Amino acid sequence: MTIGENATIDESVRLGDELCPDSTEEIHIGANSVIRSGTTIYPDVWIGDGFTTGHNVLIRENTTIGEDVLLGTNTVVDGSVSIGSHVSIQSSVYIPPESSVGDEVFVGPCAVFTNDPHPVRADGELAGPVLEDHVSVGANATLLPEVTVGEGSFVAAGAIVTRDVPPETLAVGAPAVHRPLPDSLRGRNSIE
Repeated sequence: MTIGENATIDESVRLGDELCPDSTEEIHIGANSVIRSGTTIYPDVWIGDGFTTGHNVLIRENTTIGEDVLLGTNTVVDGSVSIGSHVSIQSSVYIPPESSVGDEVFVGPCAVFTNDPHPVRADGELAGPVLEDHVSVGANATLLPEVTVGEGSFVAAGAIVTRDVPPETLAVGAPAVHRPLPDSLRGRNSIE
């Protein structure tokens, strides 16, 4: 296990070695990170500098997280996930395996990503959503399997995204329809 300088890890945090004592996979936690109580991080997780969690965050195996990333309280990153740098994922977000989040992305509270197009009813490959750089996702939005949300797009609160969202597009409604991105929402995210 590698823990960078000035990282603060609360006592009740559970890290890979104690969860999977036979695992040969490492955990890397970058410098200046703050990992709050109740958080669980499995082996085979790489986290960059400036990482911050709320309480009770779960990060499963085979996950890569860039620099300056926030995972809010009760968020679940369910393994085999890639998260870029300068990302803010608010409380109670669920990200399933085979999902990808780019750089400078904001995900509002209680957003749900899915990766199984036919849960329990049919076998198939799992494929979560892909959020390209500078995407914003509103609270309580749901993203269905295999959708790509294009660079600079905005998913409105409560939207249910059932198909790809082109770059710099507003996705709104249930199921989400595409509209031109209003001038007030144009531009790039700047998450620090």
